[in-house]
Amino acid sequence: MVGNRVAVIGAGIIGAAVARELLLRDPATRVTVIEKEAEPALHQTGRNSGVVHAGLYYTPGSAKARLVRSGIALLQTFCDDHGLPYQEVGKVLVALTDQDRERMSAIFERARANGVPGVRLVDADGLRELEPHAAGIAGLHSPTTAITDYGAITRALLGEVIDAGGELRTGIAVTGFTEVGDEVRVFGGEELGGYHRVINCAGLQADRLARLAGDQEYPVIVPFRGEFAVLRADRADLVNGLIYPVPDPRYPFLGVHLTRRVDGRVLVGPNAVLALAREGYRRRDVAGDQLLSLVRWPGFRRFARRNWATGIRELAGSSSRRLFARAARRYLPELRVRDLEPAPPGIRAQAMDADGSLVDDFRISRAGRVVCVRNAPSPAATASLAIAREIVDTALG
Repeated sequence: MVGNRVAVIGAGIIGAAVARELLLRDPATRVTVIEKEAEPALHQTGRNSGVVHAGLYYTPGSAKARLVRSGIALLQTFCDDHGLPYQEVGKVLVALTDQDRERMSAIFERARANGVPGVRLVDADGLRELEPHAAGIAGLHSPTTAITDYGAITRALLGEVIDAGGELRTGIAVTGFTEVGDEVRVFGGEELGGYHRVINCAGLQADRLARLAGDQEYPVIVPFRGEFAVLRADRADLVNGLIYPVPDPRYPFLGVHLTRRVDGRVLVGPNAVLALAREGYRRRDVAGDQLLSLVRWPGFRRFARRNWATGIRELAGSSSRRLFARAARRYLPELRVRDLEPAPPGIRAQAMDADGSLVDDFRISRAGRVVCVRNAPSPAATASLAIAREIVDTALG
């Protein structure tokens, strides 16, 4: 690969980590990061709660379980080396019912199998010692779950790329690829250059660019908007660290939770409602062609039939601040509607297979000289430096 040219599409944390990894492997590689926005980390990377996940939920042996544990060590070292925040504030799952407690026990066994340090089950009294304002019949404590600033990490990664001779080109939306000989010509209104490898880390646009590169149609990205609120500053002391519900294993979404951030604020949320555009952060953002294509797709219709009740519940919480607060108050009884202030929403790029099933694990494919990151859900930010190694292995293999 000495002297080869590689284009990385997307300047979120995955794209930035991949670009850095390429140059760590071979400083002679000419790396160009192409980003359609005016600056990096504006979408999923810059619109999340900042949690460094410890690996509680993931199936032992899965890519998520393996990469999150190796990724944590790499991420913490990177933060230490660059003076970036990394705070082990700890996390508790709160069981409200006996069914929750059973699920939590299964999560505990998974966490131990995944090598999560210090994880333990606690009773109601132990829960109150950790989070005095939380309510539940039992809890699971993960003391090493941390918080950070993924936007700042992404900018630091790109700073290393530029210092090593790489290039960041912003404000350019890629519109096509043509493979000619040993190169892929990349277009974005005009030809952007020829590259020996292209790595598609475009997040919400990843499936569209994958198809332009000749990759298979599925999985398709279905955008889900996650809406947040933030506790008023004088109520932030209701939460010490992170308070989460016990997740429903049928869904990849964790439910409304409370998350302390590195700036001291406490996020509440997110819910999960279908976004009506790939980047539909506002309810009025509607992309008619995208929406029409989605509702015509049999796979999505099957998904909607299976999950209509959950969808209605999430829409209700989206429409009513009172219902949104009620979801959080199950775990934090002292919370009131007046304690909540608006916070920016995010969009999750949820990959969905042809049959309407949600893709849970990381998925990377290849179309000729173009490597496509087709699914990189949470904990992708936590595992980003480890994921980058696997993506580069695929690109150079």
